[in-house]
Formats: sequence, structure tokens, C-alpha cells
Amino acid sequence: MANERRTAANSTGAQQGWRGWSKAFALAALSLAALLFGFIAVLDPYGARVQAGQPARPLMDLNQRFMYPQIVRSGAFDSALFGTSTLRLLDPAILSTGLSARFANLGMNAATPWEQTQLASLFARRVAAPKIVIWGVDQTWCEADAASEARRLTPRPFPPWLYDDSVWNDWPKQLNFTTLEIALRLAAHRLGLQPQRLRGDGYEVFTPPEATYDLARARFHLYHGHGGHAPELTPQSPPAEVPVAERASWRFPALAWLEQGLAAFPATTRRLIVLPPVHASALPREGSAAWQRLNACKAEIAAIAARQRAVIADYAHPSVLTRKDSNYWDPAHYRLPIARRIEADLIALGRGEAAPADPALNVVGAPR
Repeated sequence: MANERRTAANSTGAQQGWRGWSKAFALAALSLAALLFGFIAVLDPYGARVQAGQPARPLMDLNQRFMYPQIVRSGAFDSALFGTSTLRLLDPAILSTGLSARFANLGMNAATPWEQTQLASLFARRVAAPKIVIWGVDQTWCEADAASEARRLTPRPFPPWLYDDSVWNDWPKQLNFTTLEIALRLAAHRLGLQPQRLRGDGYEVFTPPEATYDLARARFHLYHGHGGHAPELTPQSPPAEVPVAERASWRFPALAWLEQGLAAFPATTRRLIVLPPVHASALPREGSAAWQRLNACKAEIAAIAARQRAVIADYAHPSVLTRKDSNYWDPAHYRLPIARRIEADLIALGRGEAAPADPALNVVGAPR
């Protein structure tokens, strides 16, 4: 009996010990979580608390999807560029000076049409009087499945909670190691230990330094998808015959988002659509069925531009600009001197002037 009582007492003591340890562990875990959440909330690395008139936090992450909403909400910019990395080398400071505006470059790497429209919609809602919007439209907008659920996002995380008008749903999403890492970077920046990753207006020269440019290496990237050899760039003659039924089946569903996005801005907002200059190897061969389909998509973009009083600056066609290998790092990304050239054209168009005569640029619509 005595042994049984001792065993029972030991068992009770062990259970109480485990209960005490479990409570202490849970309390420590909750305290740590509260401490980390408080650290994140104070630093606010995504600028969830930023409102008009307040500066955005220093941009400490390269995933622009998380960084750019606070730029919009700050109200510091009345003009913006939307699109993908094909517009990211356009310097908003140069455009701001040339167009007497306050530009932010909100181009996002590999942004899908849907992601671009989320950012444009936020800008239209949160900026009182948008002055100028420049929207880069890549060939992805012309894809038949561009508006499907499967194509709305990329492997890069996208935070829809930062793009709505509610603040309260932002905080539960931020208690994770990624946000903690960005908060730690921001703390290091505040202490002078780390530079910001992106300029305050969203701009970044993401290509290698111009002094390191190597044409042979660029050609490797330009033609890697073509077995290392330049593809046939001469126009297909005669052009491919496209059956009437096939032509009638061409659909560009994402362009409805483009029109909705442009229509969300006030009538006073000047609208420019840019078809960026990709290398000729990234364009369909002239005269091919794919080329004709691209032209049909361009025609629909032109119709949208006419309805929305937008001007199109079209560089996406074979020209000296797009055929010259030394203008590019890879099929999608031109060099800084080309960016300066495009900026000059857009400044002229944004002022309502005629852009310089240049066979590399097709202007659709009357500047205003």
C-alpha cells in the first residue's frame, strides 16, 4: 500500500510538473510572439499605417508587391508608371522634371496583368487627382489565358490585403519570419547599418553596371532560347494564311482589365500606354500567324486607347532599336541609354507634343 501511495504521489507530482512546465512554455511562447509582433508593428515594414501626408517607410525588400502599396497610400506622388520590369529602368525623377509631376515607378518584376490592375486600382482610389499614368503593356496581355485564375499570380507572393481599403486585416498576415526579416532590415537601416533596397519612388537600376556590359554574353542570353543562334528575322513572304475561323477565335480577355484600369482615373488624368521595346528575337516573325495575332491585339489596344483618350507609344516591332543586339542585356531588358531615349519620347508625348520622328516609335492617338 505504501508503495502504491508513493507511486500515486509521484505520478501526481509529475503531472503537476508537466502542467507547470507546459504553462510556462505557453506563456513564454505567447510573450515571444507578442514581443515579435510588437517589434513588427512598431517598425511597420510594409507601411500598413501609412496614410496620405505620411512618408512611406524605407523600401527594404525587392518584392515590389509588398513595398509599393505604401508608396501609393503616402500621397507623395500624383503620377505613376505601371507594368513589369520592361518599364522599371525609366527614371521617375527624370519624368517628374520633364512633365512637372511627381512620378513613382511602380513596375513590378514579372507582374501579371491582374497584379498590375490591383496596383493601378489602388492608385486610382487613393490619389486625389492623378496627373499622368504611364502603363507598360507587354505581350502577356495578349495571351488567350491571361485572365484565367491560374495566370493571375506568379510564384512570387502577392499580398491582396495590402491592396484593399481595410487596415485591420493587415496585421494578422504579418506575423511570420519573412516580415520579421524585413523589419530587422528596416531596423538596421534606421541604425545606419544597411542601405534601402529600393529608392523611395520605387526606382532601381536592376541591370548590371553599364561599364560591365559584354556583348558576347548579351548575345548568349538573347539567343539562348533559339539554340544559341539568331532566329530568322526577315519577314515571312508570303504571310501565313490564317483561316477566317481561327482569326475570329482570337481573344484577348485581359485587355478588359486594362480598359477598366484606365477608366478608373478621372478624365483630367493624362494616359500613356507604352508597348516596350523587347529585342526582335522576342517578337513573332513578321508575317507569321503569331505576328498577325499580335497585330490584332494591338488593334484592340488602340481601340481601348481611343475610348480612354490615351496615347500609345509602340516600340514593340522590328526596327533598328529592337534588332540591334548591343541595345539589350537579354530579350526583355534594354540598356540605360535606351531608357533615357524612351523617357525623352514620353516627356514629349506627355506634354502634348509630337515625339521626335523615329522609325523605332509608332505613336497612336493624338497627344493632348
